[in-house]
Amino acid sequence: MKWKKTAVLTVATVTIGLVPPAFAEATGGSGSYWAGIVRESVTIPMDGGWSAEGEITYPKGARGRLPILVLLHGSGYNDMDQTLAPGVTTLKTVARTANRAGFAVLRFNKRGVVGVGPRLSDDPAVLDPAKPYEQTVRDAAAAVRFAATAKRADPAAVYLLGHSEGTQVAGNLAGDPHAWGIRKPAGVIAMGVIDGTPRQVIYYQAVGRTLGQLHEEFDVDGDGRLTADETAHGLIGLPGDTAAQFRAVLTDPATDTDGDGELAIDTEVEPVVRAAAGFDRFPNLPGLPDRFARYITDIGRFPAPARDLPHYDGPVLLLNGQTDTQTVVRGAIVTDAALATAGNRDHTLITYPGVSHLMNVTPKYQPVPGNPDPAVLRDITTWLAAHR
Repeated sequence: MKWKKTAVLTVATVTIGLVPPAFAEATGGSGSYWAGIVRESVTIPMDGGWSAEGEITYPKGARGRLPILVLLHGSGYNDMDQTLAPGVTTLKTVARTANRAGFAVLRFNKRGVVGVGPRLSDDPAVLDPAKPYEQTVRDAAAAVRFAATAKRADPAAVYLLGHSEGTQVAGNLAGDPHAWGIRKPAGVIAMGVIDGTPRQVIYYQAVGRTLGQLHEEFDVDGDGRLTADETAHGLIGLPGDTAAQFRAVLTDPATDTDGDGELAIDTEVEPVVRAAAGFDRFPNLPGLPDRFARYITDIGRFPAPARDLPHYDGPVLLLNGQTDTQTVVRGAIVTDAALATAGNRDHTLITYPGVSHLMNVTPKYQPVPGNPDPAVLRDITTWLAAHR
């Protein structure tokens, strides 16, 4: 039996960050969620004739010009809230937190997104630009310029907060603001920090994290090999579909290539998982549209945060879940070290045990979507208050 291509490594979830499902959900109304906060709808002109709908929010009763935080999404067709599941709205949650810390906040729909849900344009040219990642950075720069001109914003106090792909966008903008036509940001917050080349990131997401689960949850004695007993015990408690996928490969005699009755995770299981993901066809992974390969190729032309953020000498806050299996915690650690080496005197790294890519507490290998944990939001608030 062959490992199914909809297995634990489900290729459709392989991204540099986030690709939200397509479903409709209304944005938060004017009720208690936004109590004490003013909401102003805005339209942000961008190049190529595209205009992004967005919203500026700020504390009711605030006087004068306020520092403003621009929120930068993860990859994919994200709306201004980064709606990833019913009730899971990463950026809306962060916006309200920052507003209560006395900041104005700009959220905006990414190119091709016409409404919260997210709802998408029917114009293929908008949804699939020739240089998709570069266009994302250009659009983000347009949003930053727009934020600086907002009537309630202090143009000298524009901050960036990026999540996942947005950490690289923020790093590219902050690393060379002149090239993107913006002022130097007043501060940068990065949640779920990208590290490595696109090939390395996708390999881990498609193959490495499955091997990691076998090492951590199946290989009881830590020798890198699975006995029949270890396999049987490892399958206990897994969701039915996940257990079936693991069982299919771990009990297949063909996987045991040397016929010794045990499976070497990194030499016998790895080729099966790799083949199921079609990883050797990178960036043209099976089951994914052509635009994914173009996106991966394009983002590879730009530096990851560990390379670009050290060119920025302003304050930086790096946040990462220790059990993040999309942008692993090592990326934040490496980026923080690079900032220290570059002589940045105001950089902070916070990592969270039990916290995954959406900054919520959830099992590592069977994550459940959720909004950022209160501890994460408190740390954002504290840092913003200290850097006004």
